[in-house]
Amino acid sequence: MDVMEFFQHSAGRWRSKRTTHHLAFRRSEMGESEIEVKALAAEDPEIIALCESHQVDPSLAVGGCCVTWAASMGWDQEGENHEGKTVFALIPDAEKPHSGQLLRDRGYAEIVSVAGQYHMDNDGGLVLVTEYDIMSSIERFWFPSPNVRVRSSTVKRMGGFSTATFCTETRVLADTEPVADANIDPKLILSPLGW
Repeated sequence: MDVMEFFQHSAGRWRSKRTTHHLAFRRSEMGESEIEVKALAAEDPEIIALCESHQVDPSLAVGGCCVTWAASMGWDQEGENHEGKTVFALIPDAEKPHSGQLLRDRGYAEIVSVAGQYHMDNDGGLVLVTEYDIMSSIERFWFPSPNVRVRSSTVKRMGGFSTATFCTETRVLADTEPVADANIDPKLILSPLGW
C-alpha cells in the first residue's frame, strides 16, 4: 500500500497499550491511550493551512490525517495531561513516490510544528524520521493484521538520553471492546529493537 492508503487504513478508533523503556534509567513504564485517526483529503482546509504554515505549496500534498489522543502513563503525577491533537500532511517525493516529507503541526518528541521525512519500507511499514532542535525520533508503524497496528519508536536527546517505545494498538469497532485477531503471526509484532 502507499502512504495515503496506510493513513486511510489507520482511520478509526484505536486502543493502545504502550511500554516505554527509559534507557538511561534502565526502567520501563507502562501506559494506555485512546486514539482516533481521521484521514484527510489533499483539499481539506487543515491540510492546506498546515502546508501554508510550513511554506509548502498545498497543491503538492496528497492528503494526510488528523490524530487525537488521550493517554495515561504509569509514572504520571496528579494533574498531568496526555491529551492532544495533531495534523499530518504528506508531500511525496516526485522521483520516489513511496517517500517524501511529512509536515506536522505538533511533533512526537517536542510540541512544536515540525517537518520530517517518511518512507514505506519493503515490509509495508511506515517509517517516520524527525529531527528536532535538541532531539531526533524514528517511528515505525505496521499492520500484522487489519485490526492490529504496531508502533515502535526511539527518541534520542542531546547528551545521550534515549527512550524506546513499543505500542500495540487494537481497532475499536462501534462502542465495543477492541477487536482481537487470533491469526497474528507473533514474528510480525516483534520490535525491531529486539524486545
